[in-house]
Amino acid sequence: MNVQSEAIEAVVEHFASLPSIGRKTAQRLAFYLLRQSDEFIHSFASSLIRMKESVHSCSICFTYTEHDPCPICSTERRDRTVICVVEQPTDVLIIERMSEFKGLYHVLHGNINPLEGINPDDLKIRELIARLNSNVTEIILALNPTVEGEVTMQYLARMIKPLDIIVSRPARGIPIGSELEYTDEATLSKALESRIAM
Repeated sequence: MNVQSEAIEAVVEHFASLPSIGRKTAQRLAFYLLRQSDEFIHSFASSLIRMKESVHSCSICFTYTEHDPCPICSTERRDRTVICVVEQPTDVLIIERMSEFKGLYHVLHGNINPLEGINPDDLKIRELIARLNSNVTEIILALNPTVEGEVTMQYLARMIKPLDIIVSRPARGIPIGSELEYTDEATLSKALESRIAM
């Protein structure tokens, strides 16, 4: 016998379908919303609808934006000679938060992953190559250090290198403040491999 209402169950199912939210967390969120005012619920629901209706991909870099082109692509204050390639729009936010990178971005919306049926044509690779005019001097491949990320970076590097454009990737190594004895072998190996002159 199901003692929970169908309305609650429908909300739980929607929350549980979100990334990294299990059923227990979904139930907690649903019951939290039940305790909120009608005003909060209407505001929450309308903000979701507004987001879905007004946010779309930038036609140049493919990050999420309300304005096309996005504020980064449309400003003249960015360095147009460098493009940082990332997997997802959330990666743009993370890099921008550091306020260090002053170039442009290109969002692939994933990685090459044949096991899941994701091929180069499924990503924004063709659009990236189309952006590589004579002004672009460097491409930074800032993809996640996963097997799929490595495969995608190797694929992109092979495509871009004949265009006489520098292809780089962020150095990987030991986090600041950590100790060698607590660093795993793969990270330490990458740190030694990515060493720089002093």
